[in-house]
Amino acid sequence: MKGTVRWAGDVKFVAESGSGHSIVIDGPPDYGGKNQGVRPMELMLLGVAGCSSFDVIHILKKARQDVTDCVTEVEAERVDAVPAVFKKIHMHFVVTGHNLKDTQVKRAVELSAEKYCSASIMLSKGGVEITHSYEVKEAA
Repeated sequence: MKGTVRWAGDVKFVAESGSGHSIVIDGPPDYGGKNQGVRPMELMLLGVAGCSSFDVIHILKKARQDVTDCVTEVEAERVDAVPAVFKKIHMHFVVTGHNLKDTQVKRAVELSAEKYCSASIMLSKGGVEITHSYEVKEAA
C-alpha cells in the first residue's frame, strides 16, 4: 500500500492513494487552515469507521441479508495532552433492510470488531477503547 501527500499551501495538503483517489486535508483556521478539507485526525476516525462498515456489509451480504442501507455514526474522545491521541472511539451502526435478522447484524458487528477490522484492532492494541452498538431498521 502506498500514497503521496502534497503540500498545497498554508496547512492544506492533497493526499492521493495508491489506487489513484484524492482527498483534501486542511488544518483548523487557528493553525492557518481555511477549512477546505478534513482534519488529519478526522480522516483517521473516518477510516476506522469505513473499515468496520465495509466488514459489516460484507459479512451481512455473505449471510444473504437484504441490506438496503448502512450508516455508521462514529464519535471519538481524545486525551487532553500532546500528542492528543484517541482515548475512546464509539461506532454505532444503523443497518436498514428487508427482514434483517438481529442476530446476523450483531454477529457482523462483533466479527468486524474482534477479527476483521484491521484499523480498529490496530488502534485497540494501542490502547484506544473501542465500543460498538447497532440498530436494525426495516426498509420501507
